[in-house]
Amino acid sequence: MNTLADIEPNWEWYRSFLKVLETGSLSAAGREMGLTQPTVGRHIEQLESALGLKLFVRSFDGFSPTDAALELRPYAAGIAATSAALRRVASSHGREVRGTVRLTASEVISVEVLPPILAELKHRHPGLCIELVMSNRADDLLQREADIAVRMFKPVQDALIAKRLGSIEVGLHAHQRYLAAHGVPHSIDALAGHALIGFDQESAFVRKVLEQFPWLARAGLAFRADSDLAQLAAIRAGFGIGICQVGLAARDDALVHLLPRKFSLKMETWIAMHEDLRASPRCAVTFAALVAGLGAYIRG
Repeated sequence: MNTLADIEPNWEWYRSFLKVLETGSLSAAGREMGLTQPTVGRHIEQLESALGLKLFVRSFDGFSPTDAALELRPYAAGIAATSAALRRVASSHGREVRGTVRLTASEVISVEVLPPILAELKHRHPGLCIELVMSNRADDLLQREADIAVRMFKPVQDALIAKRLGSIEVGLHAHQRYLAAHGVPHSIDALAGHALIGFDQESAFVRKVLEQFPWLARAGLAFRADSDLAQLAAIRAGFGIGICQVGLAARDDALVHLLPRKFSLKMETWIAMHEDLRASPRCAVTFAALVAGLGAYIRG
């Protein structure tokens, strides 16, 4: 007779495990998954018994993961990604182009550039469903967390099909309202007297930019946010001077491009997908639509 320890863990147990890790409590995990707290608790107990491990310790502020739970986390996340990818592939079978395509792109590209491209794609292929993840991590495709990625760097993994779309120029911009109140800077030195908008936490990209433009250091910024959308919103609101895609700012007559000869960054733009999806109709038409749409945006 099989004991619980001999039973292969159910996927729902892993799902509850990941959600408790994320939320820190059974009740919060249950609310997000549409399950009762006792059900989530039972899933955790069953998973612990099946694995022979203690995964959580009850603490004063919820459930604290053990070292074993933290070590298991990436594997459980991999199971979740594979399960989602399996459902996307299964949903695509049929005569017409149909099914779910999961995309990942940066915040600004996701919100400001992709919507009309995806709307036209949906109009041509009503059977498509789009999932959009705002992220710029390098490993999304290999771990099957997404089918297609738009990236501001060259994907280097051998298992990916990648196409370079061109370079997006990034420059300094401010709203006319801010410049009317504080004046227009005519040199890099003059920026010292202005409210600058930029990053909060350093990243590899930020460190590379600072090597070339040290005056963008965090200490000199009046508005700090790691969200590019938050920085863009601050520029549009007239908070100060910040960095924005030139093509995007050109859509708004109230945004002024400042010191274009003194400050200009070129971000290579690529689109990539896993080579295993080459023959997938849903991914092929989406890939082609993104190449055409983003290419047109980059060309202005």
